[in-house]
Amino acid sequence: MNGSPPRVLLTIGDPNGIGPEIAVKAVVAAQEHPAFNPVLVGDRHVIESLAHQAGMTVRRTVDGHRAPLAGVVDMLPVDSLPPGAFAPGRVSAEAGTATVAYLERAVRCLQGGGARGIVACPHSETAIKAAGISFNGYPGLLAELVGARPDEVFLMLVGAGLRIVHATLHESLKDALGRLTPELVYRAAHAVVQALQDQGIASPRIGVFGINPHAGEGGLFGDDDLRVTAPAVERLRAAGIDACGPVGADLMLGDTSFDAFVAMYHDQGHIPVKLLAGRTAAAMTIGAGVRFSSVGHGAGFDIAGKGTADADAVVAAVRLVGATTTGASSHVTAGVTS
Repeated sequence: MNGSPPRVLLTIGDPNGIGPEIAVKAVVAAQEHPAFNPVLVGDRHVIESLAHQAGMTVRRTVDGHRAPLAGVVDMLPVDSLPPGAFAPGRVSAEAGTATVAYLERAVRCLQGGGARGIVACPHSETAIKAAGISFNGYPGLLAELVGARPDEVFLMLVGAGLRIVHATLHESLKDALGRLTPELVYRAAHAVVQALQDQGIASPRIGVFGINPHAGEGGLFGDDDLRVTAPAVERLRAAGIDACGPVGADLMLGDTSFDAFVAMYHDQGHIPVKLLAGRTAAAMTIGAGVRFSSVGHGAGFDIAGKGTADADAVVAAVRLVGATTTGASSHVTAGVTS
């Protein structure tokens, strides 16, 4: 790094959402407190537009490292969004295509040793699907890009003192319950243990939520937990992991001794973090062998282009990725660090 702050690649997300604005604001915040060096990844004409509004200039960078300069936004340019398709507030297939192209470029740079990790600004699933791209969130896309198995890559929400990894994510509740197996729950818990060890917690304590109310009450409310979560916890303990459960999420969340929790489906994990942390939550992707986070909020099309977007969440995500201590390094091949 030659004494420069660690470099974090910051993709601008959906270019017609608030992503470009909060990305530039994150650069400003980083220059005021230079612990990390965000490098924006996106179309140059989009980044220049927002940088100029902030009174900053844009400097093209490369896969190597450059020391940050005050008043300068460093960027890795990606030619994807036609200038005429840059329309803040509008959901479009062109913007969806660009969102994916930005992440692809960032992953290639990371694989070449060009950064410590990646942070992605918010995407629009509607825009990406309009582009004809199969997509159910950043974790699945990242798994595909690094060659990891999708059932070994998970989303962990971080905020307000909580860390909650999701065994299933963006799918109907019926489909999620049909996919839950002891193996899947075990993999989610194992991924969060590795992620926390990467952040300096040597022996994390993991709480596993039950699927049904009261974790099934011994079979009174269904046998799902007897078949799925209980065997997963037994396997975790046999592997030497300090795991507890299954216990109803409402009860388990009141225990502050846990370092992280495993949720069985989207809302079970999202509601507590977003209730307490709001839009400042960070969404880490774990299990892919890379340092990656996005924000816990959406693309904010209703306020895009108005200059009022709050960048606190993306700043927190940059700090989270930049501060990771060990484990996934800057060189990644097929989901395996080296």
